[in-house]
Amino acid sequence: MALNNTVIGAINFVAMLLSIPIIGTGIWLSTEPDNSCVKILQWPVIILGVLILVVALAGFIGGFWRIPWLLLFYLIAMLILIILLASLVVFIYMVTVRGHGHIEPSRAYLEYHLDDYSGWLRRRVRSSYKWDRIRTCLSSTNMCAELNQRYRMAQDFFNAHISPIQSGCCKPPTECGYTFVNPSYWISPIYTAADMDCLQWSNEQTQLCYNCNSCKAGLLANLKKEWRRADIVLLITLIALIAVYLIGCCAFRNAKTEELFRKYKQGYT
Repeated sequence: MALNNTVIGAINFVAMLLSIPIIGTGIWLSTEPDNSCVKILQWPVIILGVLILVVALAGFIGGFWRIPWLLLFYLIAMLILIILLASLVVFIYMVTVRGHGHIEPSRAYLEYHLDDYSGWLRRRVRSSYKWDRIRTCLSSTNMCAELNQRYRMAQDFFNAHISPIQSGCCKPPTECGYTFVNPSYWISPIYTAADMDCLQWSNEQTQLCYNCNSCKAGLLANLKKEWRRADIVLLITLIALIAVYLIGCCAFRNAKTEELFRKYKQGYT
């Protein structure tokens, strides 16, 4: 019985370790400028990771110190958290399954359209109240200033593989026909296309294309790329957590079987 308790405690210690990549993923998302401005995914991931850590710790204590009710709490609570983590993994995949960049002639970077992305993501940026806060946050970063420092010549910039959010927010859409001066300063064409993004562009460095739909689309493209990376980590952790949980259930069942068998033998001696 003591050996089984040690095994259960060790299994739950592994479950504690598996909470680290989940918490780490949430922290990584919070350090990315776009995610720190939107503030959608990082906190649910961090909170879920902390809850898994706390529940695994309860199972670890219950296993080593032979506290049956604590082990029972671990089994029930961890099952609920595994279901929540699986739901989160599926949700992230579903909201990021749509959306892609569009190739433009003589450009290495891609252009992004808001309507390409899932309705759930679009609702996160379409509200003027929400976007005003996000826009203010984005404009306070140096992502556009970095382009000015890195690219001086037009051809160098056109051949650059800039991020989706830089493509959408730091320059006018290519179809508008603006003339390059530097990455965040462009000369307006004589005829401006009917697309509202072409009219929204401003050479004012605090404005640029932060009011454009292309900026919202670029932000969602960035989120999609980062959320997909996070989803892979969460999926791998989920699979490992399920395996550890099933092994823990078997060890707990064997421990209970041995205990019942020992009591049965004692009753006949």
